Amino acid sequence: FKLKITLAQAEGIISFAKSKIAELDLKMSVTVTDDRGDLIAMIRCDGASWRTPTISRGKAVAAACFGLSTKELESKAGSPIFQAFTVSENGMFIMGQGALPVYQDGELIGAVGASGGTPVEDEEVVAYGILQAGLSYK
Repeated sequence: FKLKITLAQAEGIISFAKSKIAELDLKMSVTVTDDRGDLIAMIRCDGASWRTPTISRGKAVAAACFGLSTKELESKAGSPIFQAFTVSENGMFIMGQGALPVYQDGELIGAVGASGGTPVEDEEVVAYGILQAGLSYK
């Protein structure tokens, strides 16, 4: 039996992420995917750029596919293999800082990506949401 992120867990992550977004006074989007990178839940805050949902989702997909933070994947972005993978995913694979995998009991269950702040702020929002929801990203 393989663990999967639930809608309730995704909603919890988003709820905590929203509180961090408000604290940092940002306008962003947050996406939660399952371990394959399929969409579970997404928000776009009032005033967030139209681009942020797509970017947050692409970051989450990348983190889910490899079970790594997108910060760790950034150095591989220029690799022909990773460029080909990005093309095969129709661009929905973004290796820029701002997404983290989600683990429960040591098993990859999903990923969360954010867009709208700086790369560091995006990752801070995601990490806060995951940890406050009682999950981990390592």
